[in-house]
Amino acid sequence: MKSKFNIRYLAVLSLSTLLIAAGCGKNNNTDPAATAATASNAPAAETTAVPAADKMDIKVSFYPMYEFTKNVAGELADVEVLVPAGMEPHDWEPTAQDMAKITDADVLVYNGAGMEGWVEQVLDSASGSKMVTVEASKGLEIKEGSEEEADAHSHEHEEAGHGEEAHDHEHEEAGHAEEAHDHEEGEHAEEGHAHDHGGLDPHVWLAPELAIKEVRTIEAALSAASPANSAAFKANADAYIAKLEALHQEFQDGLKDTKRKDFITQHAAFGYLAEAYGLTQVPIAGLSPEQEPSAAQMAGIVEFAKAHDVKTIFFETLVSSSVADTIAQEIGAKAAVLNPIEGLTDEDRSNNLDYIGIMRQNLEALKKALNE
Repeated sequence: MKSKFNIRYLAVLSLSTLLIAAGCGKNNNTDPAATAATASNAPAAETTAVPAADKMDIKVSFYPMYEFTKNVAGELADVEVLVPAGMEPHDWEPTAQDMAKITDADVLVYNGAGMEGWVEQVLDSASGSKMVTVEASKGLEIKEGSEEEADAHSHEHEEAGHGEEAHDHEHEEAGHAEEAHDHEEGEHAEEGHAHDHGGLDPHVWLAPELAIKEVRTIEAALSAASPANSAAFKANADAYIAKLEALHQEFQDGLKDTKRKDFITQHAAFGYLAEAYGLTQVPIAGLSPEQEPSAAQMAGIVEFAKAHDVKTIFFETLVSSSVADTIAQEIGAKAAVLNPIEGLTDEDRSNNLDYIGIMRQNLEALKKALNE
């Protein structure tokens, strides 16, 4: 990021302000209602093109961080997502080339709360550099994922008699300790950490009100990195937050009077969303989307679904739906998508879907399932 960018950009803004002021002085008799109607239908004002060499270089961990950061930075930065499209973020680890790319950036934005297990390695490598790092979830109240799972499956653990043994049996069945996404405290600490959230639930972006707070955190960090552009960052953030506030209201209105308040999902990713709107998430497995449930967990979920007349079992994009399909078949229900928005699929991209669009799809899926 070069200093000449700030000088050129401020000069363009100053000239634009003078021209606008001159134009406004020509007619003081404009009808306010007509002005409002015209403004509501007019296309967004074009942003002055910024030379690529003068833009901030921002790297972000995975898709929601890209969406939030791009809406704050606008045309003032090149924003690049690190996890490739279609890849489950829990599976991704940076290569040496990725590490070089990250440490050369002006800003790194990541979610935190254990989502990016590789981030500590990156921060150590970037120690002493001028790169600004942004933990978007910083300051939010992060839930303990293990407690949530224990509560959701307490009936099945009581039935089994020993929850820890059920977990041990699950690992034995898997046969591959390095692939079991171990959640027993202290065990396999030396293994790859892409699937390990450290017992925390990082999925804060799935609750619109918390997404708003992440956007504000990103705005503050970008303003600190480039103070001359803080007004533009704030204006961009305000505009995007207005959309997120409208989304939050849609969720409140759509979920407040549903017939039921509990839903079964393959991946324990929706705890924050459920809490925000008075729902109860009943996860088949844990925080890792590829975690295979034990036989006791499967039996417990089937029992719960039958007892509560559940007609929809939710699975997610980017991973296999086999577990949800099996349970749905067992109870005569259907399987449907509830998207944790950890990345875009080819279909999402072909339909020009973004975070807000997918969240609206999630809302419609929940409304349908909770009113069956």
